[in-house]
Amino acid sequence: MLFKRRSFIILLIFVLIITGCNKVKKDIEYAYLASDKKNVWLLDDEYNNEKEISRGTKVEIVDKGTDYYTIKYEEKNYHVKKENVTNEINDVVKEETLYVRTPVNVYKDDTSIELVGTLKKGSKVDIVGYDKLNSDGSINKYKIKYKDTSGYLYSKYLVDKEEDAKKDYDFNGSLKIHATMGNSLGGGDATKLDYYPREKANFKDNVMPKEVRALYINAGAIKDVDKYLALAKDININAFVVDIKDDTAPAYPAEAMKKYSKTNYDKAINTYDEYKGYIKKLKDNGFYVIGRITLFKDAYYVKDNPDSAIKDTKSGKAYMHNSSYWPSAYNRGVWLFDVELAKESVKNIGFNEIQFDYVRFPDGINRLERTNVVNLQNIYEESKAEAIQLFLMYATDEIHNEGAYVSADVFGESAHNYVTGYGQYWPAISNIVDVISGMPYPDHFDAHQYGIEAVVWTKPYELLKFWGSLVAEKQKLIETPAKVRTWIQAYDTYKQPRVEYNTEKVNEEIDGLYANGLTDGYMTWNGGSNLEKYRSIGNSFKKEHIHE
Repeated sequence: MLFKRRSFIILLIFVLIITGCNKVKKDIEYAYLASDKKNVWLLDDEYNNEKEISRGTKVEIVDKGTDYYTIKYEEKNYHVKKENVTNEINDVVKEETLYVRTPVNVYKDDTSIELVGTLKKGSKVDIVGYDKLNSDGSINKYKIKYKDTSGYLYSKYLVDKEEDAKKDYDFNGSLKIHATMGNSLGGGDATKLDYYPREKANFKDNVMPKEVRALYINAGAIKDVDKYLALAKDININAFVVDIKDDTAPAYPAEAMKKYSKTNYDKAINTYDEYKGYIKKLKDNGFYVIGRITLFKDAYYVKDNPDSAIKDTKSGKAYMHNSSYWPSAYNRGVWLFDVELAKESVKNIGFNEIQFDYVRFPDGINRLERTNVVNLQNIYEESKAEAIQLFLMYATDEIHNEGAYVSADVFGESAHNYVTGYGQYWPAISNIVDVISGMPYPDHFDAHQYGIEAVVWTKPYELLKFWGSLVAEKQKLIETPAKVRTWIQAYDTYKQPRVEYNTEKVNEEIDGLYANGLTDGYMTWNGGSNLEKYRSIGNSFKKEHIHE
C-alpha cells in the first residue's frame, strides 16, 4: 500500500512538472516585425540603432511597454517601436501610398501576365496588398489602386517620395546629351525614357558564353539540324539563333499561338515534337541556343486580331506596309501574345535566350502618321520610343522569371544622335535588355555614309569601326548597358558595285566591331541560312578576333 502511495505521488509530481513546462511554452508570445520599409531597426538598451533585420521576421515578445516592446532575436534582447510589431503576418507591410518612378505596366492579377493599363511617371498609388514578401523584406509586386485602375505593379518601379518619382535619373550628366537628340523624326523625347540602373541577369544554371559566335537558322532550315551541327563543330561556332516565329513563318505550333493566333498555329512549319527535338539536339551538343521572335510585323496575328493592326485611316482596315501587316506596337494584346510565346518556348522547348526582332514601328511611319494615312491606335498617349522601351521592360521582367536572357535587334541607325522615327534609341533599349544586337549590314548604308570616300560596303572594316565607335559612345550614357552582340552580313551585297562577302570581308566586319571593344560576339545574318555560304566563310570564325 505504501509503495502504491509513493508511486502515485511520484507520478503526480511528474505530471505537474510536465504540465508546468507546457504552461511555460504556451505562455511564450511570438510576433512579426512590421514596417513601411523592408527592414526594421533593433535598438540597444540605450535605444540606439544596433541591428537591422527584414520585416516579416518572427520574434519572441519579452515585454510590452507603452512605446517600445522588448523582443528576443537570436538569443539576445532588443527594443523595437511598438508600431513595428504585429501578430498577423499579413500586416507586416505598412506602406499606404507609393509613387511611380518610371512609366510602368499594371498587371491584372498576381498570377497571370495580362496587363490592364499603364501608369505615368509620378503617379501616386494606394497600396492595398501584395503578392509575395521576399526573405530580405522586399515585395515582389504590390497590389495597387489608382483612380479606376486596380492591379499589380513590380515594386522596383515604385519609390516612397513624390519628388524622387518625378526626378529623372541622370548618370554622369548624360541627360544633357539625351536632351540634344530632339524629336525631329517623331520617335519621342529621349529624356522621357527610363535610364534607372537595372541589374542584368546572370543565371547560374544558364551560362551565356562570354563571346557568342552564332549561326542563324530559319524555321525551315532547322530540319537539317545535323548538317548545321557538323559544320558548327568544324568552324568554331558555339551558338545558334533559331526562329520561333518570323512574319508568316511560325516555326512550331505553340499553345500561345493556339490561344491568340490560330493562323500562326495552323501554319507552323514543324510539328511540336520535331521542333523540340531539333533544339534539344543543339543543346545536347553543348550549344547556346537563342530563339528569335519577330514582334510587330506579323500578318497572321493581324489576320486573327484585326483590331490590333495599324489602320488605314480611309478604309479603317489593316494598313499594308512593306508587303505585310503590322500589329501596332502600342497594342497590349500583341505584347501578351509574344511574351507568352517567349515564356512557353523557354519553359517547354528549352531556349537559353529570347531574341526579339522587329521590336519597332514600321520604318517611315512618322510621315504616314503625320499625313494622316495611318492610325497607330495610341490609346495610352505614349511616344513610340516609350512604347518600345515599356514593352521590353515587360518582356524582360517576365522572361527573366523563366531563367532566360533577353536580347533585342535594332537598326544600325539607332546608334545615331537622334531617336529614330520608329521608336528605337540605343541607350533606352540597352538599359533594359541583357543583349542589344545592332544590324549594321554594310549594304544597308548609303554609299558614302559617315564621309567615307570609298563605297562603304566595299570597306566593311572602315565602316564598322566608325559605326562601332558610335555604339561605344552610346553605351557610356547609361550605368547598366547591355552586352553588345552584333549581326554581321553573311551574304553577298545586293547593291552595285556587287561585293562577295567572303572570309576576308567577314573578317573585316568582325575586326571593325572588335576594334571598339564590342567583343561580346556576333551572329551571321543570311536569310536563307545557306549552309554552303556559311561553310565558305567558316575560317572567319576560326580566327581569334579578340586580342587581350
